[in-house]
This record gives sequence, C-alpha cells and structure tokens, in this order.
Amino acid sequence: MKMFEFDREEYVERLASALGNGMVKIITGIRRVGKSYLLFELFKRYLLDHGTPQDCIICLSLDERENRHLLDPDALLEFVKSQLKDDRLHYYILLDEVQEVQDFVSVLLSLLHIRNADVYVTGSNSRFLSSDVATEFRGRGWEIRVYPLRFSEYYAQVGGDKTDALEAYYTYGGLPQVWRLPNNQDRELYLKNILETTYIRDIIQRYNLQREDGLREIIRILASIIGASANSGRIANTFLSAAQMKVPSATVKRYIQHLCDAFIISEALRFDIKGRKYIGTETKYFFEDLGIRNAVLNFRQTEYNHIMENVVYNDLRARGYSVDVGMVQTWENNAAGNSVRKQLEVDFVVNKGSERIYYQSAFAMPDAAKFAQEQRPLLRIPDNFRKRLIVGSRRMPYQNEQGIEIIGMFDFLMEG
Repeated sequence: MKMFEFDREEYVERLASALGNGMVKIITGIRRVGKSYLLFELFKRYLLDHGTPQDCIICLSLDERENRHLLDPDALLEFVKSQLKDDRLHYYILLDEVQEVQDFVSVLLSLLHIRNADVYVTGSNSRFLSSDVATEFRGRGWEIRVYPLRFSEYYAQVGGDKTDALEAYYTYGGLPQVWRLPNNQDRELYLKNILETTYIRDIIQRYNLQREDGLREIIRILASIIGASANSGRIANTFLSAAQMKVPSATVKRYIQHLCDAFIISEALRFDIKGRKYIGTETKYFFEDLGIRNAVLNFRQTEYNHIMENVVYNDLRARGYSVDVGMVQTWENNAAGNSVRKQLEVDFVVNKGSERIYYQSAFAMPDAAKFAQEQRPLLRIPDNFRKRLIVGSRRMPYQNEQGIEIIGMFDFLMEG
C-alpha cells in the first residue's frame, strides 16, 4: 500500500511568513485536519532546513502524559524560559494542544514578552475556537486557518483517472488520515468514528448540551440540504415534521453556531449584488469536509450537483477568498407580457482584496437550455468583474461571446 504524505506547502509558507510579527501564531481548523503534523513535522523541518539549530526549537505536546506537570501555567513558563539558554540566538516555541494548560491565554501573552522567541500553538476545537482568538488575545493572536486537503493536494499524491479521483474525493473528503487508510471500507469506518467520538462529543461536552438527539438531528438536516437556502425557523419546522421534535428556532440557531465555531460547517451569507448589501433572511450552509458530511448520512445521499457546489465553496475559501451567495434582481416579462421582478441566484461571489469573481457551478450541461439557465444570472450582473461557469463534465476551458469563462471542474480545482 502506498503511504501518502501531504506536504501542505502553502501552510508552511504562511507559518514562515509570520515569523517575527510579534504575535502568537495560532493554528486553527477542524479536528483531525493535521494541525499537529503541520507544526511538529512540516514547520519544524522548514526551520531546520533554513539553518535553525535543533536546540532552538522547543516542542511540547501538552496532551501527553509525560508533560502533565507542565499544565500548571507557572511550571510551563518556567520550563520554557529555562530552555532559552543564549540571548544571542532566536528560539521557536511550538506548543500543541495548548488549551490543556490552565489559564493558557495569559501564558501565551507572557511568552510574547520574550524578545528572542516566536510562539506557535495549536489547540483543540473543543475549547480553542476561531471566535475565541479575537476576544481572548485582543489583537495579539495571528490565526492561521488550516483547511482539509484541497483536491489539487490530494490528486498530486493519488494521480490516476481524473473522474475516479474526483468521485473518491467527493465521497471521502480531504482529511489527511483518510487517504493513509488502505481501502474505502476503512475510510468509511474512520469518518463515522471521528464524527461521533470527536466532533459531536466535543460540542456536547464544551456546551454541556442536554439534547444530544437535537444536535445530531440538526447535523443530519444540514447534511441533507447543502447548497439550499435555509434559516433557523425553517429547520425548526423540519424537526417537527420529519423528526416529531419541537425545538425552538433560537435553540436551532444556537446549535448551528456551535457547529460553525467547531469548523464542522460554514455559513455563506446572501449578498445583494446590485444593492451592495447583505440579505439576512436566508443563508446557505456547507460542510468543511465532504467525508464528514457523507458519514452523517451513512454515505447514502450523493447528489453530485450539491456536492460539487460544496467542493467549489471549500476550495475558494482555502484559496483565501471570502465567499458569499449572490442575488441579482431583474425585471422580465411573464407569459402575459407583464413586467415582473425576479431574483436570480449567483452561486458564489468571491472577494480577496480588490479582486472579485462571480461563479456558477453545474455538474452537467446536457443542452443549450441548461446552459442558458446557468449563465442567465451572470449576464444580469451590472459590472465588469470576472464571471466564471464551472461545469463538471467540461474538458477544455474557453470564453464565450458574452465574456463568461467556462471551465471544467477538474481544471478549476487544479488552479493555484
């Protein structure tokens, strides 16, 4: 069996670029995404390859039994400082599972006062979430968000037939450990196991949830409606009709926020392109990893159009874009010849700095009518930013007479 090793080069470069910025570098992301491996293996290797002496790299896994005496904040500070033996050298303090330490925020802020050291940490999502970074560190934390493997990272290792590789990725997602397992049966068992024992259990314990069945049902509902507009009230109604459970919409909203904070799902807001404002009544939810989403549904619901949309969303976010769902209002004549207002949806409006791109995605494009339907929202956008249509079955990219770029899914995922 071939053992896949993923170099996560992009993240190593981000960690390296943060050297000397005067902040605690905080590696976040869904559990089992490979944060510890990134820090202790890949980034440490980078430091060594660039001339850092071994003695100047202080590595501590704070969830290991041998380090339990360092969970006391004063003991940890004393130990770290004892390793800094030469003021003329620069040190790198790498701490894994730092949330195990009592009052860990004050410990990290104290380490920032060490002039000749950079501090890098990872934390478990059960107590160390993205939302905590902004509030606890008060501008002294620099977050490096790690996503599951992009398809391009995965395919660089597995290679082979493009269609087979895409289908496997759609099914089992991008958690690195999944692709170190020998067969699909083991992959399914692994994903189902970490869903229950890691992701769901973490949320229940962190928030002391009394309705475990409610949380599980919300995850199932969200897994079934990826790519569809939703709100907490509608999901509460689904509870009542499908699961015979009466759950207030406020509780649904709170549970969804827990899932977002743990990086299990992400929320894509609706954006009025012409009005240049967000529309707060509806939103879309996507899973951070498709393997986890499919494990929720026991690998039974494989609607490739929606799965493809989820993969496009994840890939764009991993590239560093902010991603919204676009809405365009237009006036069109109905069958009676009357002018009526319609809202057309643009799958994604993506922004990074001054760059903006509009995206539509379609798994299949069987005829001219389907093509016209997909490009229609893009043609109604009243600006000149790039407009792209991703087609699952498309082979060769091209640009049509309306200025829309048409590109196949494989080519899109292999970009950048």
